[in-house]
Amino acid sequence: MAKRVIVLAALLALLDTAAAQAQASSGRGLAYLIPGLFGSAGLIVNSDTPLPSGEPHSAHFNSAFQRNFGPFNTALATQLAAVPLPTPASGFTYGFDTALGVFQRSTQSFGPILSARAETIGKKKFSLSVNYQSFRFDSIDGVDLGNLPAVFTHDGAAAGTGRADLVTTANSIDLSVDQVAAFLPYGLADRLDVSVAIPVVSTELNVVSVATVQRIGTVDPRTHYFRDARGGVSTIGRFAASGSASGIGDIILQVKGTAFKRGATGLALAVDARLPTGSEEDLLGSGALGLKPFAALSLSHKRFSPHFNLAYQWNGKSILAGFQQTGTGIVAEKSDLPDQVLYAVGADLGVSQTLTLAFDILGRRVIDSQQLVPETFRALDGQSTFPNIAFQPSSFNELDAAIGFKVNVAGRLLVDFNVLFKLNDSGLRDKVTPLLGIEYSF
Repeated sequence: MAKRVIVLAALLALLDTAAAQAQASSGRGLAYLIPGLFGSAGLIVNSDTPLPSGEPHSAHFNSAFQRNFGPFNTALATQLAAVPLPTPASGFTYGFDTALGVFQRSTQSFGPILSARAETIGKKKFSLSVNYQSFRFDSIDGVDLGNLPAVFTHDGAAAGTGRADLVTTANSIDLSVDQVAAFLPYGLADRLDVSVAIPVVSTELNVVSVATVQRIGTVDPRTHYFRDARGGVSTIGRFAASGSASGIGDIILQVKGTAFKRGATGLALAVDARLPTGSEEDLLGSGALGLKPFAALSLSHKRFSPHFNLAYQWNGKSILAGFQQTGTGIVAEKSDLPDQVLYAVGADLGVSQTLTLAFDILGRRVIDSQQLVPETFRALDGQSTFPNIAFQPSSFNELDAAIGFKVNVAGRLLVDFNVLFKLNDSGLRDKVTPLLGIEYSF
């Protein structure tokens, strides 16, 4: 009992510290950085050339990058809604031996890391695990986040006029998410578990855009220009925004029961409920209620245990799916986050009494989301071309592989290590995501 009190006290101290640090350095929250990078009115380029009427020339430029780059927030929210968290089940699982009248370990391995097996923890058994994951997102739909091109066109663009001028931009997005998650499963019955996952998330976002005036329809340097650091005229302008935030993420509640058990084969049915407890404006959570019913089938042959998971992730509405740049400013209205179909195929191998290896292929089908598509922009002069990006609605597949191990270092204490790496480029991706964790069963 004393051990439980000490562990829970340490966990509460960790969460309390994280909550106290939950603030963003940006005034309106990290989710506004990209849509508002060029200001609430959009990209305004200086101009000393008046209109024929004598009125001032606004030199207002538009682009899908600013007006519609809200899909980047949707892509991040979709990731936050389905981050492959470690399984909340304990590495030590127990079943009641009716012949001996006692609980015995039901498996010879410590189980998978990022997927689920059919076994439950055992009646009145309790476990605590804490895991750290580090995401460094580096691409979106195969395009390098450090080099995103976007073309801005003039309001009322017309060939043969000064409005044929363009502004091309080279954009860089540096996004990192660190997550410490605590998992507490408890065996209500021999075949029924409940668990809670409490993540503490730290997000950092830096955005830089270097804009260049392309003189397609003008030659006068003062028709369209940026002010340089000394107040002079320049064809190049630089825009930057950054911020960070930390705090509680989306808490996940799970109920899992073994529906079928015969010999070494088992089938569990479960449901995860994701609560929108993380601040979506600071990119700490998805901002939407989520429900994920799933099935876990596993077999056991001596020390080798293959498993298969299938799930459907339903997501509610979030402002991260509704960001848009309008002529009057940034509008953030709630819209549906994309639903997903998820699956995992893998196995764990008990190499020895103290070491288990775990392998998984993790896939998901993102339904009716926005995908970034590289394209070539052709200027109104019919000759000049520039790289550009656009978003289009579609469904797509993401595929990852994971490999790791669990080591029983003492008693019922396990140390986990895992590496998740991408197998394709769809979605907002991190090449390699490491995981380090500890588990203790009571």
